[in-house]
Amino acid sequence: MFLSIQELVLRDLPIAEVFSPGAVDYFDAHLRQVSDLVVRGVAILRQPTMEILVKGHLSVEMQADCDRCLEPASFPLSLDFDLVYQPLPAAMPEEVVLSPEETEIAFYRGLGIELADVVREQVLLALPMRRVCRPDCRGICPVCGGNRNLVNCGCRQEWVDDRWAALRNLVR
Repeated sequence: MFLSIQELVLRDLPIAEVFSPGAVDYFDAHLRQVSDLVVRGVAILRQPTMEILVKGHLSVEMQADCDRCLEPASFPLSLDFDLVYQPLPAAMPEEVVLSPEETEIAFYRGLGIELADVVREQVLLALPMRRVCRPDCRGICPVCGGNRNLVNCGCRQEWVDDRWAALRNLVR
């Protein structure tokens, strides 16, 4: 769905979209959408500033490889969003100091905003930085490569402090 300035001038646009898995590209091969992405809300144009307000709610279940054991991990998301988009100024200085309020504002270029881009950003921001299947995930054994959640391999890993290796060679 394209949130067009021309339509927003006439009326507020209600948003009721369902993105099936694969419809939104998350630019991450290890991140998968496993349920429909349901978006409900409204897009409003503020005149004369031409700011686009996008308010709504989204829900989806995402799946990613666990950062510790590489098994699939599910991340159900349900969140509200309230976003402001301003038209991109024609001439932008190279460096700009932003106030805390300005960090809440995004920019658009052209005749409007693509809703898929808005929801992609919200989903990616809602996902945890460390994607683990469960808080007590034990990960992969660095010796044999086995999943420690499934098998207790019993491998012993010896830690060697390599900082003193050069000095040990001098003594020998």
